Amino acid sequence: MNNPENLKYSRDHEWIRVEADGTAYVGITDYAQSQLGDIVFVDVSTVGETLAQGEVFGAVEAVKTVSDLLMPVGGQILALNEALDGAPEQVNQDPYGEGWMIKVKISNAAELDALLDAKAYAAEIQS
Repeated sequence: MNNPENLKYSRDHEWIRVEADGTAYVGITDYAQSQLGDIVFVDVSTVGETLAQGEVFGAVEAVKTVSDLLMPVGGQILALNEALDGAPEQVNQDPYGEGWMIKVKISNAAELDALLDAKAYAAEIQS
């Protein structure tokens, strides 16, 4: 499994990449997309809302299942990846790049400390 070192990970299999301006991109991990299978739809209707860490921000639909998407940290959802409307398979093909799901303005940067680094996340999915 691919777990880039520059990301933080939740135990719920979301990743977050914080940008220099304090905003962050969120998506699901390579492990999560491989477990879900072929993704056919990404549903995010929370743009503009401020959600707490662990709250549902949307859902991802694969051929055989639907899974909730959870906020790795609290914050305001600034944007969703519009490209996923026409090409949800981007999540399978490039989960850490073109397959990002939402852009967030983080409410409390200290919440990042509770997330896993790449090594800890790799250990988590091995167990």
